[in-house]
Amino acid sequence: MTDIEKYAAAMKVIKLRVEVIQLFLSGRREAKYLPTTVETIGLQFRKVFELIALASLAANRSQYSAAYADFASHWQAAKLIKNLRSINPDFYPKPVVEVKTNRPGVLNELKPRGLDYLTETELVEAHGRCGGLMHSENPFATPIDYPFFQRSFGSWLPRTMNLLNNHQVHLLGDTGFWLFHMQEDGKGDEVPYYRFERVPKIPP
Repeated sequence: MTDIEKYAAAMKVIKLRVEVIQLFLSGRREAKYLPTTVETIGLQFRKVFELIALASLAANRSQYSAAYADFASHWQAAKLIKNLRSINPDFYPKPVVEVKTNRPGVLNELKPRGLDYLTETELVEAHGRCGGLMHSENPFATPIDYPFFQRSFGSWLPRTMNLLNNHQVHLLGDTGFWLFHMQEDGKGDEVPYYRFERVPKIPP
């Protein structure tokens, strides 16, 4: 399996975990009572955030592993993202929107998305917040703020989806890019992706 195929496989897992999150947030599924329901959703979010970072690692594996022989143990989102950025500043998914165009031979143009998506900083912060749900509550410590997580989930989900729905992946030293579609008619749970190359300008 190539690195870009591993990236696509990670996107498929994210897609399935997002469907679980949507089931619980819609009320169609629940885990007996509020704390366990929130913890179940929080676990899925935490894994989604980790997969975004780990997928980027897979897409840049050869460069990353050359600099960090122990890359397989880099599961902490903040550390992983910091290291990836130092190797490939363009490692993070670049969300785009597809706009119809009248240009000959071009069906859609890719435009940068607005600011309504999950940023690197937000991913690291949200990942850390979810860590607070992964352990039993200390009876002598400040109680877990479950309503905070309920509010945050409603923000994290659309921002994560806006980041990934249509996004570009840029590999280090590659003049082209890959375009990923998280949703595409007739594809079910699969995540289609396409290769784009720069076309040299034809002199007049």
